[in-house]
Amino acid sequence: MTTPTTDTDTGAAPATGRRAWIREHSELGVCVLLLALGILLLTDALTMDVDIAQRGPVGPRTVPVVVGTGLLVVAALLAVDVLRGGRGRAETGEDVDLSEPADWRTVSLLTGVFLGAAVLIEPLGFPIAGALLFWGAAFALGSRRADRDPLMAAVVSFLTYAVFNNLLGVPLPGGPLMGVL
Repeated sequence: MTTPTTDTDTGAAPATGRRAWIREHSELGVCVLLLALGILLLTDALTMDVDIAQRGPVGPRTVPVVVGTGLLVVAALLAVDVLRGGRGRAETGEDVDLSEPADWRTVSLLTGVFLGAAVLIEPLGFPIAGALLFWGAAFALGSRRADRDPLMAAVVSFLTYAVFNNLLGVPLPGGPLMGVL
């Protein structure tokens, strides 16, 4: 008759048990992330320089403090739920096959398009860089309509520029088109 392996025999069982426990409670990683973000947000908000002549009870610290506190509360509630045995459900509502590997080509293309737009926004301005961003994102995600995609990207970019720059008062760089727009 054999006896089961314990931590006094070889020490292998506790490592396996620890790995299994970590795998079963992997949602605690999200709790740690939320906790870190909440602490960062609260620290940043509470050390913010605020003008003494601020009017009213709501100042620039209010929203970050509320959001940071909310992140801490959600992190604590999620941790309690996970430690009590709560588990996230597998994706059932989306049309995603989780057994398939990630499409790294698309991720790489989208990353390149976003980084390119970030670099080009200052010299070319938002309308042109935005049009390149929208067209590049459509291309990376599989659209191959060369007759329609650049035109739609330009329309979306110019409308976005007009709404933010003219209606909302958020100045965006116009680039070489600054005099035309």
